[in-house]
Amino acid sequence: MHRQQRNKHNRFIGLGLAMAGAGMLFMQTATAVPIYWTDWQGSDLDPTAGFQAQGVITTSTSSVSVTYTNPNGIGFYQAAGGTDYYTNGFTNGGTNTISPYESSVVDNRPTGSDIIALRYQGTQTLQFSEAIANPLFAFVSLNGNGYAFDQDFEILSLGGVDGHACGYWGCGGAEKVIVDLGGGNFEYQLNSNNSGGTEPHGVIRFLGAFDNVTWRSASNEFWNGFTLGVEGTAVEILPCEVNPNLPECQTGGTVPEPTTLALLGTGIAGLMTRRRALRPQRQ
Repeated sequence: MHRQQRNKHNRFIGLGLAMAGAGMLFMQTATAVPIYWTDWQGSDLDPTAGFQAQGVITTSTSSVSVTYTNPNGIGFYQAAGGTDYYTNGFTNGGTNTISPYESSVVDNRPTGSDIIALRYQGTQTLQFSEAIANPLFAFVSLNGNGYAFDQDFEILSLGGVDGHACGYWGCGGAEKVIVDLGGGNFEYQLNSNNSGGTEPHGVIRFLGAFDNVTWRSASNEFWNGFTLGVEGTAVEILPCEVNPNLPECQTGGTVPEPTTLALLGTGIAGLMTRRRALRPQRQ
């Protein structure tokens, strides 16, 4: 579908061990964390028909430069001001409490109105000045296009699905399709499936440490947009993946957190108490 910028044409055995296991399971349950979204800056840096822009991701300890390059050009670019397309959709009155971009993993939707709006098919790349951890890709109105990534991903949330509000332009489902390219190569596609509407808005996540993300827009469509966020840098979140020679990475396993150890101790104590209660008393 084609649209103008203003109009759219439209995720033991024994009482004591059970207690410990439950506590450890609780500790491992995914909880939403604050996401650091890209602050896109400046204007087009490519003097040709292509497009290049830079932004900054500021985490708790680092400032990461982000460079987006698209030799095919884009629809438009918002780095300061403009419409906030990450608000909830008009079809739901914009009042729903669960944003299409928030989930059990993502605590906050994209910041402000920064967005890169696409319109041409072809390959594009995000490059980072240092490795980042578990990048999150927030997308707007993926109805007349599809994205094909070179890395696997998971869909965290979709507008109008599982209690989430519709996106700015409406509701719509999407799905991951894995395509075998042969020779051990795969393409991981994010495609609209027209379930519950034709306007997918949401967030996907890549797991691991990345110094770039590359994908292909499947078709020409004006417009569909995105921005990128992270849980932190790879050094902050995945230190052993960045440097497996660190002393804490040489123990042969993850050292339990103090809270986890306390829960395990509580479970074992519960088991011992249970065994004492079952032992016959001496006369």
